[in-house]
Amino acid sequence: MIVQKSLIAKELVAQKIRDKKVLIIPTDTVYGFSGIVPDTDAIIRKIKGREETKPFIQLIGNPTDIYNYTNDNIPSELLSYWPGPLTIIVNDKMGKSTTAFRCPGDLWLRSVINLLGEPVFSTSVNRSGMPIINDVVEMEKEFGTEVDCIIDGGEMGNGIPSTLVDISKGIITVLRQGAVKISSIDSK
Repeated sequence: MIVQKSLIAKELVAQKIRDKKVLIIPTDTVYGFSGIVPDTDAIIRKIKGREETKPFIQLIGNPTDIYNYTNDNIPSELLSYWPGPLTIIVNDKMGKSTTAFRCPGDLWLRSVINLLGEPVFSTSVNRSGMPIINDVVEMEKEFGTEVDCIIDGGEMGNGIPSTLVDISKGIITVLRQGAVKISSIDSK
């Protein structure tokens, strides 16, 4: 079912996510499969056909929320891109694993996340290894029976995903150049 973003209440979207439903939601870059962390991980993996070793990005509502999950020192030049199309991989507070976080530039989406008070998974709308789908009609044909609903936010521009950087080893390593151009520099 396709629902216009302007016609659906943020509270209803937040409740669907809280109820462990997977939705397709527009971000500030591309549409993404979205669900509550960690409960919808297996569901999204099944939909995408994605292996378990590749983690999903977690969206947060405010730039400073990242400090709820890491003790890493995040360079101010990186945080200056938030909210926006930059994903930052950091160590968890225990230093045992890493997680990729992004604070999206879309105010509507951030308000949904803030209503939840928890991160939300986001991963591009496609089967693993296939091109990203940016057309909601195509999304409905491909995934309509596998997701609770598709939030139509219109065309997503050029469909370039977020830039992905890893700072977990004390340097900024660019893993994917996307919508933001970043160079690898020392983050200590």
